[in-house]
Amino acid sequence: MSTAPPPRRGGLRGFFSRLASPQSEIEAQELRKDAEQTGATPIAACGGRRRFCVAGTLRTVTLRPRGGAPSLEAELYDGSDVIDLVWLGRRKIAGIEPGRIVKAEGLVSVQDGRKVMFNPRYELRPGS
Repeated sequence: MSTAPPPRRGGLRGFFSRLASPQSEIEAQELRKDAEQTGATPIAACGGRRRFCVAGTLRTVTLRPRGGAPSLEAELYDGSDVIDLVWLGRRKIAGIEPGRIVKAEGLVSVQDGRKVMFNPRYELRPGS
């Protein structure tokens, strides 16, 4: 019995596949690959009030009061899902800006149907 070799992902077939894919899907695949290389857990797999390390690109950064105190909120996207990073008592953090690549670690919880990480430890990553 002979088995056929597995299909190749590169080459001409991979090139045409990338051409036919929407740009957003290509970017999501690249983000997932980059996050995996840093040893981060995909955001889609996070939850259950446990500590996780996640990595991705900041989409938005906003200043929003919580309980009368300032808080800096950033939406992190890794190609699989989004998570809100919230720093309580902070109005601004140098380097935390839209488009920045960040690796964050902390306790993940779910509030109002969204994944949230409060006061995460973070590392600003160089752009790709």
